[in-house]
Amino acid sequence: MMLLKIAFRNVLRNARRSLMTMSAVAVGFMAIALFGEFMAYITIGFQTTTVERTGHLSVFRTGYFDFGAGNPAAYGIADYPSVIRLIKEDPVLAPMLAVVTPSVTLFGIAGNFDIDASKTFFGVGIVPSDRDRMLQWDEYGMVRDRPPINSGLTDDNETEGVIGVGLARILGLCQALRIADCPQSPHPDATTVSSAPPPIDLAELTARDKTADQTDRSIPRIDLLAATAGGAPNVMSLTIAKAERQGVKELDDNFVAMHLHLAQQLLYGRGEHKAVGIVLQLKRSEDMASARARLGSLFKEKAQDLEVRDFTELQPQYNQVIGLFGAIFSFIALVMGVIVLFTVVNTMSMSVMERTDEIGTARAMGVRRQGIRRQFLLEGWMLGAIGATTGLILALIVATLVNRSGATWTPPGQAAAIPFRLLTSGVGHLIGSVWLGLVFIATLAALIPANRAARMTVVDALRHV
Repeated sequence: MMLLKIAFRNVLRNARRSLMTMSAVAVGFMAIALFGEFMAYITIGFQTTTVERTGHLSVFRTGYFDFGAGNPAAYGIADYPSVIRLIKEDPVLAPMLAVVTPSVTLFGIAGNFDIDASKTFFGVGIVPSDRDRMLQWDEYGMVRDRPPINSGLTDDNETEGVIGVGLARILGLCQALRIADCPQSPHPDATTVSSAPPPIDLAELTARDKTADQTDRSIPRIDLLAATAGGAPNVMSLTIAKAERQGVKELDDNFVAMHLHLAQQLLYGRGEHKAVGIVLQLKRSEDMASARARLGSLFKEKAQDLEVRDFTELQPQYNQVIGLFGAIFSFIALVMGVIVLFTVVNTMSMSVMERTDEIGTARAMGVRRQGIRRQFLLEGWMLGAIGATTGLILALIVATLVNRSGATWTPPGQAAAIPFRLLTSGVGHLIGSVWLGLVFIATLAALIPANRAARMTVVDALRHV
């Protein structure tokens, strides 16, 4: 206790220098902690949006992940309802599951032949009610930070679909869908054609395939052409429920979401309707590894030719974005740590020089070298502790002000702006690690001048002027 009291008095001996040192520690703590809180918010927000759309795990027929993009129909899962029942009824998996739903992916050509426009598209077939449940996944309490969203489709209407705003613009549907900030083509006489025109007259095939009740063009509608699993061309008409902005332009210009049954009919025609994938959304992300391991063993036991992939494999940009922010955080922490290190070394070195005669007197009175070293280390520790604690208080104030400012930003992979926030709950480990790290660096920085003070000879120290 006496050593603490003496150390505190020594820190206050040159209040201005000590204040500047503690300010450097406080600023370092604020920089690391605030960016760490922002990174934590980015991580859980990005994970939430990714899991909402793709689930945690996806089950495919073996080989689809590597080769299925070229021909998804060839990798369909036959009798997929029995596979879904197998997953849902497993006693190990059942408590972990939130949603288990089939999906279909396909490629083809979308056309609006009122203006003779067509464009290649990337389509997904979903069960609307399942997808709406997936979009409500909120393990980390992020839903309050954004407007409510849904798939835009219903289970009882298999003819409706949702397209990207970019695709709606290309196909000339901006006015019909009442899309704001959607420019018209500067060359209205030029038609938009796909990069790979079909070898048949798509417009003629579409007209031949329509029924009388499908000719009302007051309702926004496009025609989709895809090759079935047998290679025959298949055309379906799709009513557009809404256009939805996607976070990536390439996807926005090609995206079509539709009812699962419509996608199956387009991809498989009169053949057996299969699912290209089975999406699993878990209640907690922490269960992903154990759920994947259980699925692997379950499929092996039942001799199912299936493989399991998680969302980080299906969305490789997830790890890239998280890795980028992690590298930035490490760089900021390194820079702040070096600044604190040299600031404390300079302060403690000046203190040793000013107190040389005091050190000599203490040594002459019987204080051992270890005692001198301990005294200066304690002073360095105190500079770090006070500075880090001050930074903690200031960081909390700044985070509160930022969260209440109403500022918004658009995160990676999203099209809509959300509130700009710093995560202040659930980051105790981060805050504690930063506090301990900076205090340790300050104490370590004091070791160099403390050793110099401890090695002073008593006679030379007493003669110092």
